[in-house]
Amino acid sequence: MKWDDSKKGYQNYLQLEKSLSSNSVSAYVNDINKLIGFLDKSFEKVAPDKVKLAHLKSFIEWLNERGVSPRTQARTISGIKSFYKYLLIEGKITSDPTALLESPKIGRKLPDILSMGEIDSLLDGIDLEKAEGQRNRAMLETLYSCGLRVSELVNLKLTNLFFDDGYIKVEGKAGKERLVPVGNRAVDEMNIYLNGYRKTLKVNKESENILFLNRRGKKLSRVMIFTIIRNLAEKINLGKKISPHTFRHSFATHLINGGADLRAVQEMLGHESILTTEIYTHLDSDYLRSTIHQFHPRS
Repeated sequence: MKWDDSKKGYQNYLQLEKSLSSNSVSAYVNDINKLIGFLDKSFEKVAPDKVKLAHLKSFIEWLNERGVSPRTQARTISGIKSFYKYLLIEGKITSDPTALLESPKIGRKLPDILSMGEIDSLLDGIDLEKAEGQRNRAMLETLYSCGLRVSELVNLKLTNLFFDDGYIKVEGKAGKERLVPVGNRAVDEMNIYLNGYRKTLKVNKESENILFLNRRGKKLSRVMIFTIIRNLAEKINLGKKISPHTFRHSFATHLINGGADLRAVQEMLGHESILTTEIYTHLDSDYLRSTIHQFHPRS
């Protein structure tokens, strides 16, 4: 059995049967490439069907020695387990070497969030004198107001905007669609962008139905959104390392702290399991601090 053939079949399995996005497929395949690179350096060339538990344990030790975090190790192990599950389903192996492979224990990490004041500062820090200023303002308002993933933002379609009904239709992971309520402020910012900057662009034919475009009239890349947000945070001296996902975390946390139903937030975020949404039920640190000061006898 050859690695290249196995990887190709696995990639098709992830795309066609699991319906994963291209980014997710690349991440899974990259996990296998890491394993192959380690095996080539540390052992005689080992075929996929000849990999044993001892090989995999050595691989995890190698990751640990390189300072790879437990969370990243766990994600890599998950990718390798998925690969061998595929080989087992296809009948290419009769036993799974990952069956007894344990992932490192990782604590549940609370997501970083922005306060309302910080979100307003970021939006106010956008230079509206620049041609793309209103576009950027509309994008960040949409990220926060709708709790979108960055991939959902860059793929948002004009035909999926239902402003009169107060909703937008979002294409999430694995092509799953959901309706998300959109607030008046986000609608206003998008309309200003649509009636201004976007009309001045020479739109690429393939991007005619895409809402947010670059100066060449094409769909924005995920990397570009990260760059816009990072530069804006530096400009206003935010003092936090943030990403597009920070706006999604803030959206969910602010809703739940405001009393929103957990199931409703789950639907808006597009989470398959409510366990994923429950991470946002952590209490606001200011509230915890004030409670201790008010009620603890030593405070």
